[in-house]
Amino acid sequence: MINVTIWNEYLHEKLQSEVAAIYPGGIHGTLGNALLAAAPDEIAVRYALLEEDQHGLTEDVLNNTDVLIWWGHMAHDKVSDDIVERVKGHVESGMNLIALHSAHHSKLMKSLLGTTLDLKWRHGDSERVWCINPSHPIAEGVPECFELPLEEMYGEPFDIPAPDETIFLGWFSGGEVFRSGVTFTAGKGRIFYFQPGHEEYPIYHDKNVQRVILNAVKWLGKRNGE
Repeated sequence: MINVTIWNEYLHEKLQSEVAAIYPGGIHGTLGNALLAAAPDEIAVRYALLEEDQHGLTEDVLNNTDVLIWWGHMAHDKVSDDIVERVKGHVESGMNLIALHSAHHSKLMKSLLGTTLDLKWRHGDSERVWCINPSHPIAEGVPECFELPLEEMYGEPFDIPAPDETIFLGWFSGGEVFRSGVTFTAGKGRIFYFQPGHEEYPIYHDKNVQRVILNAVKWLGKRNGE
């Protein structure tokens, strides 16, 4: 059984009615329900939220997490530095991380990767996600290309260290490209960053996006790759 903890700010859904209409149970709930529906005998899910004590990321929770999924956007600065260091320590000790969309600018990702993770962006674009490494387990069952009719544009240059692997490349209607799915190693832990997921659009209801995240959970799997 792979123990997954999904961390979410859970603020957009409470403050913006249009986001609540897309994700009535929160982005975390949509992600969790998709994982459980796809692999109920392989994956166990728990949730942790920004406004909970210790942001829901206690030592007990982290000690029992194989894969941590992180979604953040409007409150990166509200995350305690102490909790960031705690989570970082667990990743470097073998807990694995999936960072989604605006989590690239989280304190956690900046601390783990050591760069600004800055990029170009704009609202209201469309995206084609190209699978450029189809033999990777995260790409299993994902088509060569799938389209997201509405998405926030993320464009190069993307200030990241050289990835271990680049699996997906995003192309936007304005002509920009972006390394949309990349992996890294941090100590004993592994990281998968996946770009799609702007909160104003139903990205996490897309079956291909769900399949990528499911594959990533399975690939990251047990702590230390067991």
